[in-house]
Amino acid sequence: MLNTREEALALLRQYNKEPFHILHALTVEGAMAWYARELGHGEQADFWSMAGLLHDIDFEQWPDQHCQKAPELLRAAGASEELIHAVVSHGYGLCADVKPEHEMEKVLFAADELTGLIGAAAKMRPSRSVQDMEVSSLKKKFKDKKFAAGCSRDVIRQGAELLGWELDVLMERTILAMRACEERVNGEMAALDAAGGPEGQ
Repeated sequence: MLNTREEALALLRQYNKEPFHILHALTVEGAMAWYARELGHGEQADFWSMAGLLHDIDFEQWPDQHCQKAPELLRAAGASEELIHAVVSHGYGLCADVKPEHEMEKVLFAADELTGLIGAAAKMRPSRSVQDMEVSSLKKKFKDKKFAAGCSRDVIRQGAELLGWELDVLMERTILAMRACEERVNGEMAALDAAGGPEGQ
């Protein structure tokens, strides 16, 4: 069974070698943990985190089968059907027909794309950090279609609608979520790099 973070991290690294993909997984993991606590699901924070950590498990090696290959990989590792449903549902309307149903799944759907946009925007700041990022500056990047063009604005809007939130609220909360985990994520990435990348750990 897939029970611990160590097991989930090992599974992620089995199929993901690119630092960019590891960084994204760790960021979404941290954001999901923050959201679980913020939305009153603190007792499920580990489960929310694991869904965030493993949501793109199949993307690096099987980009054309994204969210199609994941169930096979996760079942082989002993993941619960609940976790598999959550992972697949984040691709709803893009590469999967499984709709996000639970609040956690809706948050994952909404925050996944948005963390990518926020991360790209943070790299453009003098601080290279989300700690001093405000919603107003993020909205300018959101409106600039050429900036981080791979981050779907439609998915982000749809995610806010699924949650019943204003777009500004989703942006503000996801910035706060990323502020909360940024230091830990950067520390993990530095340790990974020092060990010679995913293969070295």
